[in-house]
Amino acid sequence: MKTNRWISTFCIGSICMTCGIGNLAGAVTPVEARVDSVLRLMTLTEKIGQMNQISNTEELTGQQIEYFDTKELIKGGHVGSMLNVSGAEQTRRYQEIAVNDTRLRIPLIFGMDIVHGFKTISPIPLAESCSWNLDLIEQSARVAASEATAAGLHWTFAPMVDITRDPRWGRVIEGAGEDPYLGSAIAVARVKGFQGDDLAAHNTMAACAKHFAGYGAGEGGREYNTVDISEQRLRELYLPPFAAAAEAGVATFMTSFNELMGVPATGSSFLVRDILKGEWNYDGMVVSDWSSVAEIAVHGVAEGKSGAARLAVTAGCDMDMEGHCYVSELEDLVRRGIVDESLIDDAVRRILRLKFELGLFDDPYRYCDAGREARETLSAEKRDAVRAMARESIVLLENRDGILPLSNRYKNIALIGPLADNPDDMLGSWCALGNGKNVVDIRQGIEQAVGESATIHYAKGCDIESDDRSGFPEAIRVAKSCDVAVVCLGEDRFMSGEGASRAKITLPGVQRELLQEIKETGTPIVLLLNNGRPLVLDWEKEHIGTIVECWQLGVEAGNAIADVLFGAYNPSGKLAMSFPYTEGQIPVYYNYKNTGRPYEPEMRYVSHYQDCPNEPLYSFGYGLSYTRFEYGAIELDSDTLVEGNTLRVTVPVTNTGNYDGDEVVQLYIRDVCARVTRPVKELKGFEKITLKKGETRSVVFELSLPDLEYVLADGRRVWDPGMFEVFVGGNPDEVKKAEFMLVAK
Repeated sequence: MKTNRWISTFCIGSICMTCGIGNLAGAVTPVEARVDSVLRLMTLTEKIGQMNQISNTEELTGQQIEYFDTKELIKGGHVGSMLNVSGAEQTRRYQEIAVNDTRLRIPLIFGMDIVHGFKTISPIPLAESCSWNLDLIEQSARVAASEATAAGLHWTFAPMVDITRDPRWGRVIEGAGEDPYLGSAIAVARVKGFQGDDLAAHNTMAACAKHFAGYGAGEGGREYNTVDISEQRLRELYLPPFAAAAEAGVATFMTSFNELMGVPATGSSFLVRDILKGEWNYDGMVVSDWSSVAEIAVHGVAEGKSGAARLAVTAGCDMDMEGHCYVSELEDLVRRGIVDESLIDDAVRRILRLKFELGLFDDPYRYCDAGREARETLSAEKRDAVRAMARESIVLLENRDGILPLSNRYKNIALIGPLADNPDDMLGSWCALGNGKNVVDIRQGIEQAVGESATIHYAKGCDIESDDRSGFPEAIRVAKSCDVAVVCLGEDRFMSGEGASRAKITLPGVQRELLQEIKETGTPIVLLLNNGRPLVLDWEKEHIGTIVECWQLGVEAGNAIADVLFGAYNPSGKLAMSFPYTEGQIPVYYNYKNTGRPYEPEMRYVSHYQDCPNEPLYSFGYGLSYTRFEYGAIELDSDTLVEGNTLRVTVPVTNTGNYDGDEVVQLYIRDVCARVTRPVKELKGFEKITLKKGETRSVVFELSLPDLEYVLADGRRVWDPGMFEVFVGGNPDEVKKAEFMLVAK
């Protein structure tokens, strides 16, 4: 009844009479006309109010810099959006204030960081990216959207599409790793998963591509730190996933905390006004990150909140998240002629457009359905979906001893380590309203998998971070008494994520010491890693023959890990980010460029380290299976690619092992000579295939001119005739190679 009364009042009231547009809530009026009709009725104060986003003070995801009466602020027309409000009943209460107690009754947008699930938590995004399964990644985002919208939410601050090559940075957990091609494909999949085909559908939500731009290149991997990169590197490496998200129709963008070229990104007209809204013609809405408008002054390029507000709105930032600069400063700046009101109108038009596209003007309570919330939350169907996602996110790093999959000959299994019986840390960072009580942890998953066929003997051994070794003797005793030791080590969920950079990324605390002690017992070891970033595993690789990168997999972590350990699922994950030998290598990545003195063994005056290899410990694209895949020779349908044509690249792949399995077939290119230096390999295609044991399948890729182009500092995409190398394999280091010539017409 409240919904119908609101619609009726809104349509019969002053907006319809003033604008003469008939039923504003009807479908006959184009969105732009409806947006303009509302905008014409708004006072300057009301416009600026739409540009203000505030947080629910009970669930902060950043530092609160001002205190206020939320309800009174909404009643005064000073709020356009709220974040960290959730639940059908709570969002309805705030929405009722906006639509019943304000002059124009414009509904609020409710947003939250739904990064990898709302309550049904999926693997961290970095883990999902290791699946290279775009359909599953899209489905994971769809699960999150369905559950979050049932709790009254309209908008997620995801996907994070920042490319990074520095695992010390805590926020690597939120992204897709180091490669712009894979990152772009995953960005599109996640946008599609969140937004679906209809933004106004009850189970879809507005996505947000963040953080624009260069955030993943912070110096030293330190959170919020300075970024200093060339414009060519910006356009080649960091912008492609954002461009792909914009092309896919992402509803919103978020600016980043960092400075770029000496200007804080939130106040960068070059990034937001010139590239995003100019070159890319983006018509969606741009929101700041938490207080990043106010922080412009802290960076030292504006005086106070007034100067910060002026720079941000001029740059094209439409909404101020928890900075309180727009709402306190913009009206005065406009009145004094310092800020043109047309900038305000442009920002508010984008905000209103999003509200119309979400269907909030038609029904402001469309997402406030307590019944649907109860049905959707943690449903069996959703748990099954995230379990499938979790299985494919696991990467088998080593299986030299052939221990995995665990067979029924292991009757006594030692389960050791601080992450073995630890549901909370399976959730990972940015887990929204995830709760450890809903998690199947590793111990539960393994115990359920073995049933009565084996006995599980548990010992914690040590904590994650402390130097307490008092649990070592019990862990060693348990290991000695068993046929195999499954050792669960890694990071807790607060050791990665925002504000969680680490200078040392080895196993924390005394975990490596515990592993060394268990190694001395002679009991075969399966090392399970639960972490939010690539770790330094040089000792582990040398001394432990079986290593499984399990990441932080969410509510179905234990079941997914057990599926892999006992062979119900053959691991197929491939790393989306390289693992370094040591922190001194960082940044280390697969798509490096040759220097004028590329590495040659036994030569001194070449680009190398004296005490460490150049290459990663485990490279991007690497991951093992319980079976083996053999690649045949590459076949090209021509030795030349003529401008305007397509080149077919075919390679046979055979499963030569003893298990059915999935393989990610990866295609890379190298432009041998170009106007600017090119990487030794660039990912340009991949396909995940399933092969039964003994089966052969020919995988076909097509290359065309856009795949061979590169970008210059001024943004132009160019290409050069000449020799190209093409590589196909299961990772960039083990590939078949062919060559072709690119020629102009």
